[in-house]
Amino acid sequence: METKRIDAESPFGKEQALNEGAALLRQGEVVAFPTETVYGLGANALNSSACAKIFVIKGRPADNPLIVHVASVEGARKAVREWPKEADICASEFWPGPLTLVLPKADSVPEIVSGGLQTVAVRIPSHPLALDLIARSRCPIAAPSANISGKPSPTEAEHVWHDLRGKIPLLIDGGKCKVGLESTVLDLTGEIPLILRPGGVTREQLKAVLGKVNVDNGVNNEAKGLFQPKSPGMKYRHYAPQAEIILICGEIEEKAEQFARKLSNKKPGKRIALLCLEETASILSEDTMALADLVFILGSGQKPTEAASRLFEGLRLCDQESIEIILAEGMLEQGIWLAFMNRLQKAAGKKGDLEIV
Repeated sequence: METKRIDAESPFGKEQALNEGAALLRQGEVVAFPTETVYGLGANALNSSACAKIFVIKGRPADNPLIVHVASVEGARKAVREWPKEADICASEFWPGPLTLVLPKADSVPEIVSGGLQTVAVRIPSHPLALDLIARSRCPIAAPSANISGKPSPTEAEHVWHDLRGKIPLLIDGGKCKVGLESTVLDLTGEIPLILRPGGVTREQLKAVLGKVNVDNGVNNEAKGLFQPKSPGMKYRHYAPQAEIILICGEIEEKAEQFARKLSNKKPGKRIALLCLEETASILSEDTMALADLVFILGSGQKPTEAASRLFEGLRLCDQESIEIILAEGMLEQGIWLAFMNRLQKAAGKKGDLEIV
């Protein structure tokens, strides 16, 4: 299959991309498009055969639910059976934006979208191209990240091009994604709102408007036994580069010492990357930094949202540079760093080590 890539950041390209994308979605095809979180691989959420193509293209397990993207609260309410007051609060405070709500699904939503569950995950993205595409296609769009399943999520069109070229008919290029981490997934089907996946909306933000908000026990722990996940990313290893990931935690001076020790003990010919904040890099010596085959600076810890948004970019660059070991800086799990650490720990999987100094 030939994949067309259209630059939608120019006025002419935008109209072409959106019109062709909407037509393909109405025809039961899939389209890769930008959201504020990551690039999505979308299909008509009400068309089972169209959504089945997503699973085949990505190599995605059939019991891993999809998120339904809509352009309005009215559209969200059509996809669900129940709409509690907490949903109204969340929609008012955080939509459009990186928050997904899990609610009892309407009969119109195919089981393939919900992974066989009686719940559905729904959100309104804030990216104008995504909203326009939904409006023009005249259907809700079911969309996971537009990458091969298990690999780092795509935050640039080039990432999608690398993974899915020749497998999809259209890639809408909308530049870099602003948030760079997937949406927060909040389950509203229980007595207390439950975060199934941390993301662009933090627990602290949710607690400020909802009161008590719990975090699912599986967020930063390996899943034990067999179960059917209610949210993408709960059961399977995700976001993983080819390299082994070693997380280095502790105070900044302790982390710097551990980075230096690991780099000084590297085996000859072993390609090692350092992924850290600029504050940590600033206290490492030039000789220590020179031992790394790649140094990727996330940004400043004073701007955590910006720094966290570069995680997937860094992991993908490590693959491009044939890195075998990634020494990654661990963060205190609060605010956006909870989502950051969730992705790193999922990426490490059973191959990763967690070093707490």
